[in-house]
Amino acid sequence: MKLLVSALEPSANLHLKEVLKHMQDVELMGIFEKSITQGTPLYDISQMAIMGVVDAIRKLRWFFRVADEMVELAAGADKVLLMDSSGFNLPLAKKLKSRYPDKEIIYYILPQVWASRPKRVEKLERYCDRLLGILPFEVDYYPQKKAEYVGHPLLDEIKTSFEGKSGTIAFMPGSRRGEISRLLPIFREVRRKLADKDALLIIPGNFSEERIAELYGDIPEFEISRDTHSALARSEFAFICSGTATLEAALIGTPFTLAYIAKKIDYFIGKKLLGITQVGLANIILTRYNGTTLHKELLQEDVTAENLLSEYKDTDRTIFAQKAKELRDYLAHGSSENVAKIISGCQKG
Repeated sequence: MKLLVSALEPSANLHLKEVLKHMQDVELMGIFEKSITQGTPLYDISQMAIMGVVDAIRKLRWFFRVADEMVELAAGADKVLLMDSSGFNLPLAKKLKSRYPDKEIIYYILPQVWASRPKRVEKLERYCDRLLGILPFEVDYYPQKKAEYVGHPLLDEIKTSFEGKSGTIAFMPGSRRGEISRLLPIFREVRRKLADKDALLIIPGNFSEERIAELYGDIPEFEISRDTHSALARSEFAFICSGTATLEAALIGTPFTLAYIAKKIDYFIGKKLLGITQVGLANIILTRYNGTTLHKELLQEDVTAENLLSEYKDTDRTIFAQKAKELRDYLAHGSSENVAKIISGCQKG
């Protein structure tokens, strides 16, 4: 089978690699990590990265050209797999369906229409044939019933569980320059007040030494870890910036609190205009499931060393473990094998 793939993000490529473990005789074409041996990419994901609004505007014309190249390439593909990145993949789906109305288009890792821009639902159902959701509740947003829950990829990818070594604390200040610059000084203060603990600073595995020095500066008070899952598993507690890491910690079972400081304009838009009341993915999922929450969310001016230390001391570990199990049970199973079967045609819609 020849499969046209559009996987622009590192996380999407991690999920793609898991899917490929369950597939045979598949040849990839399109956009994906060059380390994936089942094909030669038209573009590696490093070429698709953008840094901020200015860079996005500067590359806009180039992205249009890449989409047109993908449409031409699709002529030789049996099926299409689009993963996440709706800003690029949704317009691409429209182009592909217009040119090849009978070619099956599968969308895996759906946009968060439940959080913002619900009008994307209509476009997704119009241009795609199979919509594969990784959150049980999100499929209810699709009235044509094209969406189905296939499981969550993290349940395939997390190979460790909570060890909870007393005396080890994990810090995750994010991966973006703004997140790090706003959170790291506060995390340093917390670390100083927990001087008797071992402190792990979890840094994305693809960051070079130069990138680390540029974003984090001199960090001798921390032990650097590039393996998120093992670092979280060995930590008794974690302080985590908003993102997928909150769900990873929840599924591993590591107690944590979320700390996030957004730009004031972004916080205003999210809270006042979009009505966002939660930012932690684990909390969002559990609230949708049974109306409860897993962890505390400290936002904006509430992110202080004193408040973070209070969360470390006051978090009820027993209740956290119970809620983390409820979350895992709700997600039920991984998604990779199911997605592979759907792509291969072993599961019908």
